Amino acid sequence: MAEIDQNLAFEPATKIGELIKSKELSPVEITKLYLERIEKLDSNLNSYLTVTADIALSAAQKAETEVMGGGELGALHGIPISIKDLQMTKGVRTTGGSLAYKDRIPEADCAVVERVLKAGAIMLGKTNSPEFGLLGANENRLGDPCRNPWNVDRTSGGSSGGAGASIVAGLTSLATGGDGGGSIRIPASFNGIYGIKPTQGRVSSFSGALTSPLANYLSQQGPLTRTVKDSALLLQVLAGYDSRDPGSLRAPVPNFLDSVTREISGLKIGWSPDYGYASVDSEVLSITESAANVFTELGCTVIESNLKLEGAFDTWFTLFAAGAFATQGHLLDDEKDPLTWYARYAIEHGSKTTGADYVKAVGERDRMIQLFEDEFEKFDIILSPTMAVTAFPTDAYPETIGGEEPYPNPEWGFLPFTHPINTIGYTAASVPCGFDTDGMPVGLHVLGKHGDEETVLAVSAAFEEAKPWIQHRPLLS
Repeated sequence: MAEIDQNLAFEPATKIGELIKSKELSPVEITKLYLERIEKLDSNLNSYLTVTADIALSAAQKAETEVMGGGELGALHGIPISIKDLQMTKGVRTTGGSLAYKDRIPEADCAVVERVLKAGAIMLGKTNSPEFGLLGANENRLGDPCRNPWNVDRTSGGSSGGAGASIVAGLTSLATGGDGGGSIRIPASFNGIYGIKPTQGRVSSFSGALTSPLANYLSQQGPLTRTVKDSALLLQVLAGYDSRDPGSLRAPVPNFLDSVTREISGLKIGWSPDYGYASVDSEVLSITESAANVFTELGCTVIESNLKLEGAFDTWFTLFAAGAFATQGHLLDDEKDPLTWYARYAIEHGSKTTGADYVKAVGERDRMIQLFEDEFEKFDIILSPTMAVTAFPTDAYPETIGGEEPYPNPEWGFLPFTHPINTIGYTAASVPCGFDTDGMPVGLHVLGKHGDEETVLAVSAAFEEAKPWIQHRPLLS
């Protein structure tokens, strides 16, 4: 295939969509391009657990016929997309990253999949995830770890690690992810792409199964993309009330696409190097602080925030582990012992969480919301590093960060900025803002008020215009 066709794999989804609708690009052509790239490159990355080539080509042919027919086309018509393997897909294997469900074939789509398919997207396959999304790196018992395209000896991050790797390596145009403790923003930061966690309830978390609802304070579905506008496009499709999800927001869906061109001069921006408690790698801190100062050049006021969190991890992990036990506790007694070490750790922790523990955690959550609300009386946006480190080797978690032992341990200590935002349910994004001396990407964390994805997207897009990143391609691409 000609070189120019290979370059199409790295074009923004918005441009691919325009080329399809103007009949300059065939949905079949772009789908074949991505499938060929997956076949050629993904054995080195493991970003996909399942590739749905036949389904994709059939859908692409149908999409092409509809384009030629001149009818009304969906917002994602003919655009290839990868689907996180925690998201249920009717008739397509959905493992949840778990050996226990390695052969599961769901009978229904989850809400996220319903919406992207209804909008005309072409599903290329299901992307790799740690078991049940319970880790910030991407390892499971289904095969080798998902690897980082910038350096295949390093992690792609989790839990949407396959999604992140598939975007930056040019193995899809769009990717869906989910974020219960940082699982969109971690791989966005580690892979040098854009990812936004919407406000809790902005996107339906309906799984596709009509079961008794469980409390969901933490987990939210969202996009990982090459550009901010691509995320706005996908979020526009994903967002909206769903009566099947009791936590779904009834508020009108903003125009996210318009927000990416919104003026940001005059905004008051808070910069927090550590949220008052986190250890951060010195190089990451220097790069992200320089990125924050770019906003003074864009007409914003940047002032250091006095935010000081205490006990943030324990509050989050109590809620997180209790949810893991509520959904997967039955696997603790499975004779086949299918669980990874980290899934067993989280589920067992949840099994020991008492009602009093849970109520106290909800109370601490309210206190954290109050702290952030106090800061948002002063600021429109709060910036910080996304991660405390850059991507680390797949077989070695960071033993020290910024010269200190990571709290509470190496496996969890590298994500101190992301999980508090899941606890409070606000919206936040990771914006690529540079590379460390090892050539690994660094992300800037953009935190917005509850319900204010528009300002997060506007600020992200303004930074992207000032310091573009789409021209950077990893070694494995």
